[in-house]
Amino acid sequence: MTRSLPQILSALACGALFGLGLALSGMLDPARVQGFLDLAGAWDPSLAFVLGGAVAVMALGLVLVRRLARPAFAEGFHLPDTRPVDRRLILGSALFGLGWGLGGFCPGPALAALSLGRAEPLLFVACMVAGMVLHDRLFARRAG
Repeated sequence: MTRSLPQILSALACGALFGLGLALSGMLDPARVQGFLDLAGAWDPSLAFVLGGAVAVMALGLVLVRRLARPAFAEGFHLPDTRPVDRRLILGSALFGLGWGLGGFCPGPALAALSLGRAEPLLFVACMVAGMVLHDRLFARRAG
């Protein structure tokens, strides 16, 4: 699928804004993220404001999507299908949370943290990619 220049530039601008927000909010610091997730220890509630801000922005975005006939640079919106909660979703969510808590990164901040030149995000991203490849190989075998 070919992308137009306005699509590419708007995606680049959105990604840069997202990365800047992650950097300014402290989401690139695994120790800060782990402090936020450590409810029983030295809990750092500051990232709750980041979470609240993200939910507010997403809620406004959903309101906007429902009012627009189509996006500015595409023929239609690409929204996920609604699916029931099943065992795979629960297990995947648990694995995601475990990786987030142990590593202090989730995928977006890990990719943004690569720009810092540190080993931790590089190791996390390598393991994340390995997990994706492993999932695809196992899932493809089951589907086939």
